[in-house]
Amino acid sequence: MELTLLGTGAPAGLPRPDCPCAACASALGERARAATSLLVDGTLLLDLTPGAAFAAARAGQSLGGVRQVLLSHPHDGPAVEVPAGLPQPGRVPDGRELALLTGHRVRAVPMDAPGTGYAVTGPDGLRLLYLPPGGAPAGLDENGDTYAMVLADVVGRPDALAKLRAVGAVGPTTDVIAVHLDHDVPPGPELRRRLAAAGARAVPDGTTLDVGVYEDVPDVPRRTLVLGGARSGKSLEAERRLEAFPDVLYVATGGTRGGDSEWASRVSAHRERRPGSWRTVETCDLVPLLAEDGPPLLVDCLSLWLTDAMDEVNAWDDAEWSGGGERALRVRTRELVAAVRATRRTLVAVSNEVGSGIVPATASGRRYRDELGRLNAQFADECEHVLLLVAGQALRLRG
Repeated sequence: MELTLLGTGAPAGLPRPDCPCAACASALGERARAATSLLVDGTLLLDLTPGAAFAAARAGQSLGGVRQVLLSHPHDGPAVEVPAGLPQPGRVPDGRELALLTGHRVRAVPMDAPGTGYAVTGPDGLRLLYLPPGGAPAGLDENGDTYAMVLADVVGRPDALAKLRAVGAVGPTTDVIAVHLDHDVPPGPELRRRLAAAGARAVPDGTTLDVGVYEDVPDVPRRTLVLGGARSGKSLEAERRLEAFPDVLYVATGGTRGGDSEWASRVSAHRERRPGSWRTVETCDLVPLLAEDGPPLLVDCLSLWLTDAMDEVNAWDDAEWSGGGERALRVRTRELVAAVRATRRTLVAVSNEVGSGIVPATASGRRYRDELGRLNAQFADECEHVLLLVAGQALRLRG
């Protein structure tokens, strides 16, 4: 089954008309995207968008052989003009299947938002799934087969990908293509980085793909360390890296801090933006979690783990520190780093970068700064990906 992406952008296209944002300003050349429209084997058109005929011609294709046009989402703007020779666009009712004379079968997949998803089975038996913008499948069948290709709004609805992974519809060999791309993420390297973390990729408009042919998509990194200063966006970045995966275990190392209203407000804000399918555990006992098999771990954060570890050995007292506290902390740090090296779980950990500011005024403050720097360096050595967040922008240090 051959698929040509006549467009890969949001319904308004990218750049958006008259939008002054930085992402739209940089969406030029190959980074510009028309509204998403897919041509399957030259006979099935999924979403008829303005300029589809010209887009097909630029891609070396023709719409002359199209026998069926299906719409995935409501069009709020003016009615799209149907080029001469094309059949009138239609929509398959949810749950119904349409058999085409060309040998393709199209099943309408119910969504949790307005619109229709389409599961297309080609004459060769290969299957692709196309989802509308802003939608995720509803009522998925856990016994369904794995799709060879999925085209979805990965940036806008990463939880759709998580739902598909949870029921096995997306597996290690599924080629996940991001479509309906808008100006939420700057095009280019930042978009590629975000998509790679979700196990997805983007292609330019006009690209023709063979469904079922293996593509060298970057593997999702198994261990990632996200560093940054206060309010740098490090926790949000860590959460983004796992929001396309189901059943994530969020490990909060900060505790409840009873009576601290500011801390409670921070914890609440973090909890509200996390997907509902994630579970949370409050603990600093990370080694057993890393040793177990299970869903991905998000540890937020190592800075508070170190505070707890230094409390345990009374590292704030100079006499205790020199009398055995330092050695005890080194043992705990080595155990944690060894567990990170041996773990088979997907891991994303957050830590503060405190070595670039002013020198702390107290000996205990300088001790904490130094120990956190050592911990971050040792932890980073065991990670495939290391990121530094500055002003909400992710700088790749490794991977």
